[in-house]
Amino acid sequence: MRRRSFLAALLGSALLTLTAFAQPANAAPASRSLTDVVPVPVSAQADPRDDFRLTPATVLAAGRGTEQVAAYLGDLLRPATGYRLPVVAKARSSAITLDLGASPRVGEQGYQLDVSRHGISLRANTTDGLFAGVQTLRQLLPAAVEAKTVQRARWVVPGGHILDYPRFAYRGAMLDVARHFFTPDQVKRYIDEIAQYKINRLHLHLADDQGWRIEIRSWPRLATYGGSTEVGGGQGGYYTQEQYRDLVAYAASRHVTVIPEIDMPGHTNAALASYPELNCDGVAPPLYTGIDVGFSSLCVDKDITYKFLDDVIGELAAMTPGRYLHIGGDEAHATTPADYQKFMGRLLPLVEKHGKLVQGWHEIAKADPAVSAVPQFWDTDGQDADTAAAAARGNKILMSPANRAYLDMQYNAGSPLGLHWAGYVEVKDAYDWDPATAVQGVGEESVAGVEAPLWSETLTTSANIEYMAFPRLAGIAEIGWSPRSTHDWATYRERLAAQGPRWTAQGIDFYRSPQVDWP
Repeated sequence: MRRRSFLAALLGSALLTLTAFAQPANAAPASRSLTDVVPVPVSAQADPRDDFRLTPATVLAAGRGTEQVAAYLGDLLRPATGYRLPVVAKARSSAITLDLGASPRVGEQGYQLDVSRHGISLRANTTDGLFAGVQTLRQLLPAAVEAKTVQRARWVVPGGHILDYPRFAYRGAMLDVARHFFTPDQVKRYIDEIAQYKINRLHLHLADDQGWRIEIRSWPRLATYGGSTEVGGGQGGYYTQEQYRDLVAYAASRHVTVIPEIDMPGHTNAALASYPELNCDGVAPPLYTGIDVGFSSLCVDKDITYKFLDDVIGELAAMTPGRYLHIGGDEAHATTPADYQKFMGRLLPLVEKHGKLVQGWHEIAKADPAVSAVPQFWDTDGQDADTAAAAARGNKILMSPANRAYLDMQYNAGSPLGLHWAGYVEVKDAYDWDPATAVQGVGEESVAGVEAPLWSETLTTSANIEYMAFPRLAGIAEIGWSPRSTHDWATYRERLAAQGPRWTAQGIDFYRSPQVDWP
């Protein structure tokens, strides 16, 4: 029986190969356009006479320094096509060629993609740019290319030329692993999902009242006790330092930089419960499994608080190659304004001591941080005097208005997951805003980029994450990448609809918004 199955499979493979080669050279052009992608490119010139067809003879020609991106591309394309797609140094024909070279117009993250009937050329100044180009290329192929088993399809890429680069350098997604813990494999799945839309930052919210999720060896009870529960009283969990380093490396392989967050001085009940000495009265509170905010605070006047922070920041910085550490700083309602200033006055130098730059929620702006610090605006009213003053001093502001960018907000009153304290956020709401006008007094030149936070009070599974993130995350990604002049809901919703079959092929459980005509 095994021999008959082997022979049948071999015959089927041969027929598939012969069929692919037998397609006429003047086959009908691809039904997709060069601009049928998300995010939409800066410029595209179509040439329907020059479509390229992937065949069993196609190879991936990797120029010097592009081997890792070429290997990633091959891993994307092989399961659905069934083709070998070997990575080679040079090729004469039927090749997808990746090269690093001088392309002054595309900057550090952009790319040039040229498609002809003889081959595809992808060129960029950096591997970040090449990786971004790969994400466009995969969307130019039929949605079936996302499948994990061999599909019967004509693998045609529409001919023409694309020149593309981002509007903002920072395009982020945040995942809250503190309210509910998500395993390393679940985080890696999300990394893969966000990377395909040119998201290049993953902000991990590692500690809050409900749980501490990162091993700190000098303060072990933070993870073993502070990480032992979650919202609703589940068993929680935490990442060992080895697991965290592996997550950081995995993200880097997808050209995503991890920015870890330890929220403080508020949102610290898990730490306070783990070590009584961090409390002003020396008494540890019980672990917390609810969803209220603003009731906890580190003890500002105790020296042990800053020894604790020095150790935590030091260990976290040593594990994090990215430039930024996120210090939270929001909703510190249990800390007086004077104590908040005193606390930040001692905390900010500790981050600098360990060789990192500060990122925090926009409340940190009132502490007058260095101009290298990045306040992250999350409020809903579009105005904050301290944030505007920070922008005037030279700080770049990261835009995450909760009524536009928070992926945990319910779509509507019938949504089975999420909250709605910032309002209901449908797909159009998440797309139809401009970071350059989102906050009064903060213009385009002061915007660092955009980030889509996903808080996890109501989320426990990867399917929950995907249902809340998709399709809204794609819109935030386009706002961050594509030119302001291309921002148009009517055309975007058509391109977004085409993502539905891709998400289905990938097994992504997305929300089928009635605002979009899904296939």
